[in-house]
Amino acid sequence: MKKILAVLLAAVLVLALAACGGKTNDEAKDFKAGFIFLHDENSTYDLNFINAAKQACENLGVTPILKTNIDESNDCYEAAADLVDSGCGFVFADSFGHESFMIQAAKEFPDVQFAHATGTRAHTENLPNYANAFASIYEGRYLAGVAAGLKLNQMIEEGKITAEEAKIGYVGAFTYAEVISGYTSFYLGAKSICPSATMEVQFTGSWYDETAEKEAATLLINDKCVLISQHADSMGAPTACETAGVPNVSYNGSTQSACPNTFIVSSRIDWTPYLEYAIKAAMEGKEVDKDWTGTLATASVVLTDVNETAAAPGTVEKIEEVKAGLEDGSIHVFDTANFTVGGEKLDSYMADVDTDEAYQGDTEVITDGYFHESEFRSAPYFDLRIDGITLLNEKF
Repeated sequence: MKKILAVLLAAVLVLALAACGGKTNDEAKDFKAGFIFLHDENSTYDLNFINAAKQACENLGVTPILKTNIDESNDCYEAAADLVDSGCGFVFADSFGHESFMIQAAKEFPDVQFAHATGTRAHTENLPNYANAFASIYEGRYLAGVAAGLKLNQMIEEGKITAEEAKIGYVGAFTYAEVISGYTSFYLGAKSICPSATMEVQFTGSWYDETAEKEAATLLINDKCVLISQHADSMGAPTACETAGVPNVSYNGSTQSACPNTFIVSSRIDWTPYLEYAIKAAMEGKEVDKDWTGTLATASVVLTDVNETAAAPGTVEKIEEVKAGLEDGSIHVFDTANFTVGGEKLDSYMADVDTDEAYQGDTEVITDGYFHESEFRSAPYFDLRIDGITLLNEKF
């Protein structure tokens, strides 16, 4: 009997060690993970990362150290170096402009694992301790676009607008591929449901500027856009919509509490699965995937609950139907049968995957009838200007 108990106790110990990545509980608690955020909790973008960082560390039993309001400047390198000095074995940054400074730190501190969201250079720098990560959020935005298309159809059916007046407004931060991929996938989702839909995009030149985002949304509403979405990080656009009574699809989290009458749904990347994976690898001394892409299947691409007060009837069911099609491959967001560029359908496109200073295309990304986004590199590289979308300003 004692022998059986000893075997059982040993098995329990093995399972406990495995749950902590091969570390004892004390060793896990001694491990520190550092995080660098562009803004703080007031930014929906950064709040999404902050919540994921805390959750991942709690799940793994490690100690998080958070640094907020770190500019895309040498401040990032200094923050990374300070986290290393504080004993962090894993350091993560959340904004595109942090990348060069994270690479600098990775070269200086080869014994620490560095990871960066939205970056493009890990697969070409090929450092053993530097990695990029992103997710197929274009699928989440497409699903959110489906909800938008249903709302447009409802407005048409109720006589609030005509089919020709189904114009969407979109508040974008910059003219980067990440933003272009996002607003295009959202538009294609809406257009798959409401074929007459068009879109106007107003850029702000900032990831987080509540005043500029509110002004941009107001401009779009005044230009007769009847539904607004965004790739920007403040409550500026959603609150402008609530004030004007215009339906809104937000990003990186629900705005229902502040906008109960206009918020429909929001898509976001849940960074918890990636951060758990990467921190655990760092704890075990394993190399992290150079270019990790989360998906619907990894629970990295998620939608909030639908606000049925503002959404069209049947929205939840339709989202689930389309999501199943995305997961089984019967639906592709960037199916070339569903969009044109300059009036022409594309059957070939060389994308800038291996980023260089000239941003020259280097990789064929259209095969099997669709544009393969985030498959050759985790960060988006879809930068096509498709028909049906009008850019109101392109200076950013």
